[in-house]
Amino acid sequence: MRRKIRICFIGCGRFAPAFVPLFKVHPDVEKVYVCDIRRERAEDFSQRFGVDIIESLEDALARPDINSIAIFTERQKHGPIAIAALKAGKHVYSAVPCAVDVEDIMEIERLVRQKRLTYSMGETGYYRAATIFCRREFKKGSFGKFVYGEAQYNHDIRNMEFSFRSSSGERWKEFAGIPPFFYPTHSTSMILGAMPGVHALTVSAQGYRPETYTDIFGAENQNVYQNPFGNTAMLLTLSNGGVARISENRVVGWKSPETYISQFQGTDGCYEFAVASHYFAKWNPDTAKDGRLPDGVTMQLVNDQLLPPSICQALKENLAEGIQKVADGMGFRETSPIQPIARLPKEFTGYNNGHNGTHHFLVDDFCRAMAEDKLSPTNIWQTARFNIPGLIAHQSALKGGEVMQVPDLGEPPADWELLNPDGDL
Repeated sequence: MRRKIRICFIGCGRFAPAFVPLFKVHPDVEKVYVCDIRRERAEDFSQRFGVDIIESLEDALARPDINSIAIFTERQKHGPIAIAALKAGKHVYSAVPCAVDVEDIMEIERLVRQKRLTYSMGETGYYRAATIFCRREFKKGSFGKFVYGEAQYNHDIRNMEFSFRSSSGERWKEFAGIPPFFYPTHSTSMILGAMPGVHALTVSAQGYRPETYTDIFGAENQNVYQNPFGNTAMLLTLSNGGVARISENRVVGWKSPETYISQFQGTDGCYEFAVASHYFAKWNPDTAKDGRLPDGVTMQLVNDQLLPPSICQALKENLAEGIQKVADGMGFRETSPIQPIARLPKEFTGYNNGHNGTHHFLVDDFCRAMAEDKLSPTNIWQTARFNIPGLIAHQSALKGGEVMQVPDLGEPPADWELLNPDGDL
């Protein structure tokens, strides 16, 4: 029998409105509650979405009829709340990141393993079209042996003020100075999400100390994290022998696309992305006969798989205008042909999506995993591989790029079945 879900949202800020309606209509969800330390925000959600209010986190954890929580609070609170929820026997859906402390991530993993509870992190990068494409081709062997990859998350601080103000009020600058790699998953997840089972071994990182926004980054005690960096880049060595360069940038003249793989290269095939064009190149080994060199590569433009039809049409009509539309955020709420929408519940039809069509998959993953007692694709073991490298990278950057070991929490229990993230792809 499928488990029915009764879930309480902890935090009613900017991001939660995109998810409350999806949880409400999912066929495995029986009841949705909301909770916020600002009562007026919970009341607003109650009226807008027709949900009941729970007075506090403690009340939600004490209620036996509530069997799960969804964490949508400030980033630094995710880890402690997840730990408290798991100790109370609740299943957990968490917005990113998992936690900003390695020890918290390790404790979450211990509790999930011990109590056999569902933990799923809402990592949008895992379902971005580029990640799905690279995951599919990597599984098919099209890339050969992975050699090198690049991914980045560009989100300038000028486009983040409202978000931090909504959670931290007039103290927003103190929290806006969070180290870029305390929020690493939108970039790391794309490279590692394309290669299941692969993890980071070592990291070396460098940070950029901006000359602007010094009221947010830089000076001692300027932010609650003592963080001087506006941008940070790390170089990872991976367990499959490859190398990855990951960047998280908060002081950069760029808005969107904010999250993307720019290169994913193997010995036999390469994927590349630039602004609004996706390319896949493949060696032609069959042309190498009688000792001759291969003729080269076959280069494919794969936009029709990785971009929503509206963007493809805009690019065909006027390339320059289409590129500008992409930079302005066109397609943010749309899915791409490569995304496996056939696996989604019919109840999601017509409901708002986001982050390039990924929200529906994240909600469905948690609900199906909890209902069927299976592992979500973004379970705690995979989540740890997305998060921990960035936390160690920040330490490396503070030490001038020192090469450091990256802890790995290993694989989930062998008897815990993993949901198929990509349908029949």
